[in-house]
Amino acid sequence: MTVVEDIPTDPSTSTRLIIYPLVLVATVLWILYRWQTQSKLYKLGNKLPGPSTVPLFGNALLALGKKPDELVTLALDYVEKYGTVVRGWLGSQLVVFLCDADDAEVILNSQEHIDKASEYRFFKPWLGEGLLISSGEKWRSHRKMIAPTFHINILKSFISVFNQNSKNVVDKMKSETGKVFDVHDYMSGVTVDILLETAMGITKETQDESGFDYAMAVMKMCDIIHQRHYKFWMRFDAIFKFTKFFEKQKQLLNIIHGLTNKVIKNKKDKYIENKAKGIIPPTLEEITQNKVTSDSGLANAKTLGDTVFKGYRDDLDDNDDNDVGEKKRLAFLDLMIESAQNGTNDITDFEIKEEVDTIMFEGHDTTAAGSSFVLCLLGVHQKIQERVYNELYEIFGDSDRPATFEDTLQMKYLERVIFESLRMYPPVPIIARKLKRDVKIATNNYLLPAGATVVIGTYKIHRNPKYYKKPDVFDPDNFLPENTQNRHYYSYIPFSAGPRSCVGRKYAILKLKILLSTILRNYKMVSDITEDQYRLQADIILKRTDGFRVQIEPRQRVPFIG
Repeated sequence: MTVVEDIPTDPSTSTRLIIYPLVLVATVLWILYRWQTQSKLYKLGNKLPGPSTVPLFGNALLALGKKPDELVTLALDYVEKYGTVVRGWLGSQLVVFLCDADDAEVILNSQEHIDKASEYRFFKPWLGEGLLISSGEKWRSHRKMIAPTFHINILKSFISVFNQNSKNVVDKMKSETGKVFDVHDYMSGVTVDILLETAMGITKETQDESGFDYAMAVMKMCDIIHQRHYKFWMRFDAIFKFTKFFEKQKQLLNIIHGLTNKVIKNKKDKYIENKAKGIIPPTLEEITQNKVTSDSGLANAKTLGDTVFKGYRDDLDDNDDNDVGEKKRLAFLDLMIESAQNGTNDITDFEIKEEVDTIMFEGHDTTAAGSSFVLCLLGVHQKIQERVYNELYEIFGDSDRPATFEDTLQMKYLERVIFESLRMYPPVPIIARKLKRDVKIATNNYLLPAGATVVIGTYKIHRNPKYYKKPDVFDPDNFLPENTQNRHYYSYIPFSAGPRSCVGRKYAILKLKILLSTILRNYKMVSDITEDQYRLQADIILKRTDGFRVQIEPRQRVPFIG
């Protein structure tokens, strides 16, 4: 029998095996720290006001273990402490928060600083290089192509869609009468239904089970992206791939992309088939061409949006001159396919898919949250709700007829209510950009270094007492003409501003007017939760962690007196 003897181990060898790797790691970290502290980014960044940092981690540990609503409170506390410019470090990444309209204008009005921050990469598996994420020449060409699809003529053609789906959600909400329920669930559902029809041309009649699955997948994908924003460790792709959310994301994207690809193929085949028969739909140019018609006078009717947003006139304003009235309804997808097929725009099927997916995302969660906040606020502010209803009664009387485009132009007070709600609770509470070069801002002539991520604090700008006398009070009269005419244009940016302003701004306001007016003509909103009790969370979209809980009562269709 062979005896295997133990080989004596030198204790110093074991010690070296432990110490050498530790020394190596410590050396690498020390070099990294020295490089970081000597960089221009670090030197300029640390001239800005902000909380003290921990070497290598910066301020990242401040967010560790915090819930979404706690992160909002933390951010607001730092703005109170340090002012409208606050510096933070996420490791070696410099993040600068700007909460003054003058500083926001410097960034948002720039044709150069249009690149989105790195956090937008979480959308890439879903949206690809769509309008939300893309930059450079691709973004410019696609923006130029998509902006005309939001022409007022096309938006007017969607009014019947807005009306029918608004009526549908009113019928669904009837079962909640007398109960306390989360109205956001209903606003989310109706918004997806409207988008399926206006973006892809999928109606309730043509929608099979795949349409419902798609709607659910869109909502769940938004939840996953929310998780990646507020759970710091999930921001790292290498870690995210080992979580249950990664596998779930793959399943959801198969549903979303599967339906989008299927619809694009079917519509493209139909277009080619019709073209062979000589049936050619109107081109985008024909729909938006300048002609005088019976209702062309409506084009010159000014809305609140024309006044509030005039300071940062963009490509959306250029589309609406000389309105031609309602034309045959075409979904955004139809318009893009037609534009690609007739050679007007050089865009592939894959790029069309990216843009349709982008419209579905951007138009869903924002409108759902925005409409939910309005209904909750009206549930608390009964006098304001009564005034809204009186305006609607003047327009509709006790009839149940659907709203027309002309009706929406008469909803002056409801429009102010919507704008004020978007001021206090902007669905997109922050806007993040990556700086390409050093930028000097208005506040203290601070110099922000190239490579920094700049976060425009829309929520705080909207509540700056410099621009609003009582910034924390819900007051629709903030948007009376005499109160808006001398206000800084960038003090109200719920749809961003400048070259990258939201392309669906007018679509969103028109949809909100019809949706909310339909609900308020049928129900009285009631809520005993005041604004000071709201627990807000902000990852991508501003929401309430406690939900949008309200009660509804059947509306007595008589005007309020007094």
